[in-house]
Amino acid sequence: MPARTTRRHARERRAPSPSKRGGRSSNHRRDRAELLADVAAMYYQDGLLQEAIARRVGLTRSMVSRLLGEARRRGIVEIRIHRPLQFDGGLAAELAARFGLRGAHVVVVPEEGNERLLEKLGQAAAGVLKGFLAPNRILGVTWGTAIRAVVDALESDVQLPLKVVQLGGAGHSRIRDYDGHALVQRVAQKLGGEAFYLNAPLVVENARTAELLLSNRAIRETIGLGRQCDVAVLGVGSTDPRYSTLYHAGYFTLDELKNMIEAGAVGNVCGLHFDLQGQPTSPEFDRRLVSLRRQDLLGIPIRLGVAGGRGKVRALLGALRGGYVNVLVTDNLVVGELLRLQTET
Repeated sequence: MPARTTRRHARERRAPSPSKRGGRSSNHRRDRAELLADVAAMYYQDGLLQEAIARRVGLTRSMVSRLLGEARRRGIVEIRIHRPLQFDGGLAAELAARFGLRGAHVVVVPEEGNERLLEKLGQAAAGVLKGFLAPNRILGVTWGTAIRAVVDALESDVQLPLKVVQLGGAGHSRIRDYDGHALVQRVAQKLGGEAFYLNAPLVVENARTAELLLSNRAIRETIGLGRQCDVAVLGVGSTDPRYSTLYHAGYFTLDELKNMIEAGAVGNVCGLHFDLQGQPTSPEFDRRLVSLRRQDLLGIPIRLGVAGGRGKVRALLGALRGGYVNVLVTDNLVVGELLRLQTET
């Protein structure tokens, strides 16, 4: 019996404690991340071939290839392609003159195979937005796929002490990657600014709930800061069921969307719906929003709209006529349809 006890005690002494095992695991993860970063730097920055990297770190070429793939999956390596953009200055000038815009930027896209449209619009809009940014300014941000494309492309060589404000409440869990809260956070991180959030849903069950939320001190202060924005970057949503982000996010049923369309709604900015002439169409729905109201939004000096694709033509026309946007980034195919529709209606 004593011998067995002694052997058991010996095994216990040899076994590492949980904290030590955790420490080794943590060190292993850290060492693995360092290895991934070193291999990625040699390949992407130093331009070494995988065979040369393999000899340097004492691995096989196939193992180096797997490490490079892992580095990309884990976000240690981020690859960004800056596509050269072509602009149509003539169409931009005509668009600005026709609608009295402060500025218009028309990206040329091919007639077919336009899968990269949002990426191009985001890249163009990020460049335009940077021209309006300066220290101590207040930047308002909405939500949506176009705004996400702008944020993805946004870069800054200097840190700007500005305020970044969420202009509409948080989106549905299904749209987390282009929700306003997440986008405001990313913009603030990229620019070195301070983020101000609306910690409430974008759309609530009824107007009374929205009123109660808007009376909350923290939400009221963020809305107040939103009214002071120097610049807002805005997406333009469509009521077409194929393109309506609000519908696909589950904010209303197809029948409710059809009722909005029957009332004349063609699009929305910051959830605020309007008809082809830019006039409000859905007051009951608008009162359920936790966001800036129409008069507050129209009071922002620079309202940079970003939208493209033929599915947005009617929504864009309403947004321009209603003054929701006074600087626009779009594509040449939309502008052609937009100018034609403007003369017909």
